[in-house]
Amino acid sequence: MTRIEQKKERKREAILRAAWEVFLSEGYLGAGMDRIAKKAGVTKQTVYRYFESKEQLFQACLEARREDNGSEFLKELDREDTRLALSRFAAGFLAHHMSEEHLAGIRLLIAEGPEAPELTRAFYAAGPRDTRTRLARFIEERCHAEDTEYAVRMLLDTLLSMRMGVLVGLHAPPSPEEITEHAGRTVRQFMKLCS
Repeated sequence: MTRIEQKKERKREAILRAAWEVFLSEGYLGAGMDRIAKKAGVTKQTVYRYFESKEQLFQACLEARREDNGSEFLKELDREDTRLALSRFAAGFLAHHMSEEHLAGIRLLIAEGPEAPELTRAFYAAGPRDTRTRLARFIEERCHAEDTEYAVRMLLDTLLSMRMGVLVGLHAPPSPEEITEHAGRTVRQFMKLCS
């Protein structure tokens, strides 16, 4: 990578970091490109040179978050032992979805998604679709479920059943031990249905 390319990449990363902070603090609807540019230390024109719209910028932020924090848990599905693969996937999936950063993104989606459908589109394009597709392939190959789509939804919804209480402040975020325990119990029940 040339020096110019490195400089462009650093500038792009600075814009993404600033944009994510602004989206989380001011909301998607309240986030202005002027504010994002100022926080990134660039001009508004520079932001638009890298990202054509706020929707595209938000999508890029989500993709960057996924690459930084995201879908390592999907690699667990490559393990040979089906139960171990699913257990490790489940614990990683749940830990990611219970992280404060992810919860902040979900709160934003819940608060503003109905008024900004582009927010919901960007969110689902950045991750859930990939996870569901990869998990469906795993379940189809290893568990031979009759209705793979329903099996995926049942597994993921059961894993995420503890999230709502945390989202609304009813419960504290679970500890790593509680996450592992919930993931393990969920997978044990799910495996009974696959037998």
